[in-house]
Amino acid sequence: MTEKTPKASVIDLFCGAGGLSYGFREEGFDVVAGIDADETCRYAYETNVRAPFLRQDVSSLTSTKLNKLYPKHCHTVLVGCAPCQPFSAYNCKNKDQNWKLVRDFGRLIAESLPDVVSMENVPRLCTFRGGEVFRDFTQTLRSAGYDITFDVLSAADYGLAQTRSRLVLLASRRGQIKLPSPTHKDSHRTVDMVIGKLPALAAGETNPADRLHRSSELSATNIHRIRASKPGGTWRDWPKELVARCHKIESGRGYSSVYGRMRPDRPAPTITTQFYGFGNGRFGHPIQDRALSLREGAMLQGFPKDYRFMPANEDMPFTLVGRMIGNAVPIPLAKAIAQAVRDHLKMRPTETVYV
Repeated sequence: MTEKTPKASVIDLFCGAGGLSYGFREEGFDVVAGIDADETCRYAYETNVRAPFLRQDVSSLTSTKLNKLYPKHCHTVLVGCAPCQPFSAYNCKNKDQNWKLVRDFGRLIAESLPDVVSMENVPRLCTFRGGEVFRDFTQTLRSAGYDITFDVLSAADYGLAQTRSRLVLLASRRGQIKLPSPTHKDSHRTVDMVIGKLPALAAGETNPADRLHRSSELSATNIHRIRASKPGGTWRDWPKELVARCHKIESGRGYSSVYGRMRPDRPAPTITTQFYGFGNGRFGHPIQDRALSLREGAMLQGFPKDYRFMPANEDMPFTLVGRMIGNAVPIPLAKAIAQAVRDHLKMRPTETVYV
């Protein structure tokens, strides 16, 4: 990062393992805190972002506490990605009430009035509950004096080797703000570009030099299935005796995006919190007979190869680390958002202090 960044301090709500914060830090911003209710994210956040992790439920957070975290005499930036599972296509009938956290995010914005706000979430938020949740959120911001812009962006257009579509909103009390311009629209990065040079693994194996480069075990049946799978294909390519019983009945025949290998010459499918399981999506390695390793999933989310998620002396549970990786804001998209905020603040009054 070579451009000067206006003196601006960032607080990250629902910070998780730190993907969004890390992107802002890489673009020269001062990240002063990450806030999340999930204590298991503390190590990853503080180790990699090098900023304090505050464990707190955002629904109980006050604007007074929030504003005390910002240093004086700088632009204030509030970013966040409220838990997106309630809005996902997989949970459209879920009665989980975490969607209320979006309203808590709006409340904190209206009460604390940061200069710039960024929100990232799944596109379904726009239509969830008939669009009511997102409509109320944007109305809260407009009533508080914010200029708003938002759209569904493809993360692959910003250098992520993944077909991940995300709703990105930017808002400013200092005038019109623009979304980031695509940087890789005609040159998408591929799976092979990102993970092609990592050491080979067998199913259930851990690389001795990198314990995050670890793959889950496969049953004997699933070993046969993955060997019968073609990159970019489906379970329909298998011999009949390998097809799961649930896919032979009418209700299961339409679910073709599971038990598949990724194509090495294209971006990966959307990395979910269960990307380490062969049967959970098209998460089979392009050429090796296994699912993605934890490290591969992290790298396809844009995390650098040395990003650490757990202390060296603790176990590395697939479910815990997979959730941190799959829930993260991909770092290339985070950096693009940070660049858009930086460009906006550079156009502010000339007395702005630069660092």
